Amino acid sequence: MEKTSDLTEEWYATLDQSHEGVYGSQDSKTIKALKQQNHDFHVNFCSIFNKEKQVFLDSFQEWVTEIAKDEAHLATPITDIIREFFRTQEQYLNLVEEYGVLYKDEVTPNQLTEWKRDIVTAVNEIILRFSHENAMAAEEKLNAQQQMIIELSSPIIILAEKTGLLPLIGEITSYRAKVMFENTLQKSAKHGLERLFIDLSGVPVIDTMVVHQIFQMIKGLNLIGVKTSLSGIRPDIAQTAVHLGIKFQDIEVYSTLAQAVKQKQAIKR
Repeated sequence: MEKTSDLTEEWYATLDQSHEGVYGSQDSKTIKALKQQNHDFHVNFCSIFNKEKQVFLDSFQEWVTEIAKDEAHLATPITDIIREFFRTQEQYLNLVEEYGVLYKDEVTPNQLTEWKRDIVTAVNEIILRFSHENAMAAEEKLNAQQQMIIELSSPIIILAEKTGLLPLIGEITSYRAKVMFENTLQKSAKHGLERLFIDLSGVPVIDTMVVHQIFQMIKGLNLIGVKTSLSGIRPDIAQTAVHLGIKFQDIEVYSTLAQAVKQKQAIKR
């Protein structure tokens, strides 16, 4: 326990800062936080010598979870993080060796071997727990980012009072179509829209499931009083719709968005 601060400074002094992520940061606040996290590790790890194994690991879980969810560590390659776990393990193995030399008349080789085995076993378990927590945190972050991207990829642009545009760009997966369905209905109701132009000219590929979702969305919009106009429908999309038995006579279809807007303006005049 008396050596925890020295261990942290020794660890940071020998840190390879050429790597990406938290270990290569030159930001003073990040470095301070990194050192504190490392010091907290030592404070927790020292209890390995006076706690039962399961009690020790359970008490370590809070630190593991905190580091695994830390944004700076999430932005760091996990191989770099695991390398630092092993470097810290080496510090403890060296300390035990030094202790064995200083007190060679009091410490048996078997005790030294047992202590080393406990250190290696504990570090391995901590790495496993960290890897699991880190993977879960990374997946949660990725899902949140994908959700945000999907929501941003189906924006409703207000063109005029009670008139909006939904420009669809890029690949539309079944999941994106589902989210788009929900968002479009909510935003259309929120803005009090009566007319929505849906432009498909920026969609490179579209499958049967997605076409079905789009036309289901049109039906849903119709139920809440929003009339829709489709533009940018390519032959392959039309073929898919026909294959599904979707009838276009109830839907206003235009070859381009400009044509759809121009037609509506002419009718309004």
